[in-house]
Amino acid sequence: MSHLLRKPNKKEIEKGVIVVHEVTSENSPLEYVGFKVIDLDPNAKYSELLGNQECCIVALTGKINVSVGDENFKNLGTRESVFEKIPTDSVYVSNQRHFEVEGVTKARVALCYSPSERQLPTKWIKAENVGIEHRGILNNKRFVHNILPDSDPSANSLLVVEVFTESGNWSSYPPHKHDRDNLPNESLLEETYYHEMDPPQGFVFQRVYTDDRSLDETMTVENGDVVIVPKGYHPVGVPDGYTSYYLNVMAGPKRIWKFYNDPDHEWILKR
Repeated sequence: MSHLLRKPNKKEIEKGVIVVHEVTSENSPLEYVGFKVIDLDPNAKYSELLGNQECCIVALTGKINVSVGDENFKNLGTRESVFEKIPTDSVYVSNQRHFEVEGVTKARVALCYSPSERQLPTKWIKAENVGIEHRGILNNKRFVHNILPDSDPSANSLLVVEVFTESGNWSSYPPHKHDRDNLPNESLLEETYYHEMDPPQGFVFQRVYTDDRSLDETMTVENGDVVIVPKGYHPVGVPDGYTSYYLNVMAGPKRIWKFYNDPDHEWILKR
């Protein structure tokens, strides 16, 4: 199996709290991005004291309560399946703060991390305020929820988006990358992809490769998998009959998303 592909590895850390994924700088090649997925039963609680990291808590499915210090956010979450294709609620938490997530119903929650030294206000990112965007043409169409884009100054490093790609389409395509600190042409951002499929027995293909092919891996990605993108181009292909969802987390030394297309395939944009 590719070292960039992570299968769900469920661990119950206390009653009703299951860690599905945990990607850190200690167990991956990533320096700027951390990522967890947790499942919560009703009334189960997960808590964490952040060090020099900020975190975006995303209510993927189900309903949750979130508390950050004295601030409380109740009944967050808008959907039972990500494939309802409606935005959800999230909470941004700055470094050196304690947070707790409680399941109101059975819930799946994404925790998105990046380094942070400058404290910012806690922010409830309401579903109704999440920007919706359509990208691409022909067989390169996708639908985006901009949870924490670079145009939003609420975070120091984190960028978080949800992407839906319909049957028979490609996403993150033409292949692009963002692995050089070379602004204004390209920014350096690591990335993780958390994938789901509808129906859930489906799969997608994701390739991660560099110009010199020192990294070149093509993965069969199934429901609930995580793909790590430390560098390189990273397109996703969705087979006929299935719809793809992924949650992207990006972070780097500068909070700017500026990508560079693979020159061999950029001609596709001119059709």
